Amino acid sequence: MLHPSYSDLIKVVNSEVEPGEQPVVQSRYSIVIAAAKRARQIIGGAESDLPIAGKKPLSVAVEELYDGDVKILSEADATEEDD
Repeated sequence: MLHPSYSDLIKVVNSEVEPGEQPVVQSRYSIVIAAAKRARQIIGGAESDLPIAGKKPLSVAVEELYDGDVKILSEADATEEDD
C-alpha cells in the first residue's frame, strides 16, 4: 500500500493554496502523473535531497512531494516560468 495515502498527499500539496483559489492537484490522476514525472527525473539523474540508495525512484518522488521538497506547479505558474 502506498504511504502516504492519495488523500493525504493531495492535502499536503494543496496546503499552500489560498482560500478561493483553485487547488493545484484536484484528483488522484493528477498526483499520480506528478509523482511519475518526478520519478522519471530521478531516473534521468536529477538530484534529490533525500537519500535514494536502495529506494525505488517512485518512492523517493512520493516522499519528496509529501515533505514539500518538490512543488507541483499549476499550468498558469508553469507558463509564467517559461516566459
